[in-house]
Amino acid sequence: MLLIDDMEEVRIDKYLWSIRVYKTRSEATDACKGGKIRLNGGDVKPSKTVKVGDVLVARKGPVTYTYRVLQLIDKRQGAKLVPIYAENLTPQEELDKLRAPVETFFLKRDRGTGRPTKKDRRQMDSLWGNLSFDVPDDIAERFASDFGLDDFDDSTDSYDDDDL
Repeated sequence: MLLIDDMEEVRIDKYLWSIRVYKTRSEATDACKGGKIRLNGGDVKPSKTVKVGDVLVARKGPVTYTYRVLQLIDKRQGAKLVPIYAENLTPQEELDKLRAPVETFFLKRDRGTGRPTKKDRRQMDSLWGNLSFDVPDDIAERFASDFGLDDFDDSTDSYDDDDL
């Protein structure tokens, strides 16, 4: 275990890798470059340094993880030692997204059967049409805000279902 008492700052990509947020340092670097990491509310570059007491926000898939820096470290640690260096502040609502059911639909076709015929295609389309994709309001609102659709109102659609 390498404890760094005399260091005052560590690169953010190295720290994220050290506390096991990312499997590789290059993944941590790419996340910083991609805008998925925030430090104390601001975007960061991979070379930005972290200090004790800083709050890190890392977006991985649907979940936004939040950590507080407790101690600095620049070598990767075992999972059991991570709480010594970083406090996980992630709200339970974010962690619940990991357990959310994923609805997928896959039509299996036998190998070598070739392209679907017109009749097969119509059957597949009718199966798709019978599926319900009800999205909970909170997820729909978050999606709309993430993509700038806050002003979207589906009651003012300019087309009729018959036009489709």
